[in-house]
Amino acid sequence: MKSKPFDLLSDDDLATCVHCGLCLDACPTFRTTGLETESPRGRIYLMTQWKRGTLPFEEEQVRHIDLCLGCRTCEAVCPSGVPYGRIIEAGRAEVESLRRPSAKRTLSRFALRQLLAHPRRVHAFGAVTRAAQALKLTSFVRSGRQLPRLRPQFRIPPGNIAPAAGERKHRVAFLVGCVMPVLYPQSHQAAVKLLQLAGCEVWFPPGERCCGALFAHNGDLESAEHLRDANTRTYLAGQFDALVVDSAGCGAHLKDFYPELKGRVKDITEWLAEIGLPAPKKDVKLRVTYQDACHLAHAQRIRKQPRDLIKSLPGIELVEMRHAEICCGAAGLYSTLEPAMSNRILQEKLDCVSDTRADVIVSANPGCQMQLESGLRTRGSSMKVEHVTELLARAY
Repeated sequence: MKSKPFDLLSDDDLATCVHCGLCLDACPTFRTTGLETESPRGRIYLMTQWKRGTLPFEEEQVRHIDLCLGCRTCEAVCPSGVPYGRIIEAGRAEVESLRRPSAKRTLSRFALRQLLAHPRRVHAFGAVTRAAQALKLTSFVRSGRQLPRLRPQFRIPPGNIAPAAGERKHRVAFLVGCVMPVLYPQSHQAAVKLLQLAGCEVWFPPGERCCGALFAHNGDLESAEHLRDANTRTYLAGQFDALVVDSAGCGAHLKDFYPELKGRVKDITEWLAEIGLPAPKKDVKLRVTYQDACHLAHAQRIRKQPRDLIKSLPGIELVEMRHAEICCGAAGLYSTLEPAMSNRILQEKLDCVSDTRADVIVSANPGCQMQLESGLRTRGSSMKVEHVTELLARAY
């Protein structure tokens, strides 16, 4: 039983914010609204007062917590080292335990717990959705229109092993995850191919489940902890040099939330930049621009490696977009729970994308891919969106 409201929030974490305001221009919701209450320091002030009991907990004020994307852009520019990601996750967990339930949030929590936490159910849902797309039934609801055209789902190879191409230099575990094998199986296929080319034997841990990132981001820390405990047992039962992840949000969560894996979780671009790829076999004659996935650039502080890998491809033209580091508005379930604000943020991003006149927009997170694809379709744009692994695999 909780001793008092907001005891999950750390006084030490909250006290690191000196309210200097250097985060303001980096925060997508503040940039969009200009409101102090939609800034990181505004939200920290609100949570601090709730914890101290100097401000009553009101549903009206909870909207400011809801409208945070959790993109952690503020962390990357904060001179005081405020752990905003940890603060907002704890704050949301507290808020969810106190607020009046709404139909939308109750449904989202139910879907997370009853669907994403169970791999077989996710795969079954993917098969049903593919059939619905074929019958054009998904066009009747907004969330259905946002989905990419689903392909046959990613399949784990027999024996849970994909052998290295040539001499084995490394043995890595690979995070298959929950939605990625359904929404973007081609990104997984490209990632595994690149790992094999780099001399990695790829192991797919049997019994692995959702990493829990979406649960933690949406205030369900209890479920995130259950998934962490189950997955940790699975990972520690195997031998591997690194746990490679091709979803930025999952990688950031694993690095932050799985202490037993400390130092062994690697984003696919981080790992490939470290171990090296063989020389490309063909030219990739494309004009591309790169969108920084928030949880790769700000939470994991990985910006150089994906760009270096892209620039290593012969024939490629990399054009930097304005504000590549600012969130596209996807943010996990945010585009479903807060569609109006998500779309306002997306429109600024699409303007920046359009200015590059790129053939392909490259990112490193499935949420970004889906958000950008959906926005471009709405605008009637012919630009394509690819995961960085898909672009790299073109050269082989």
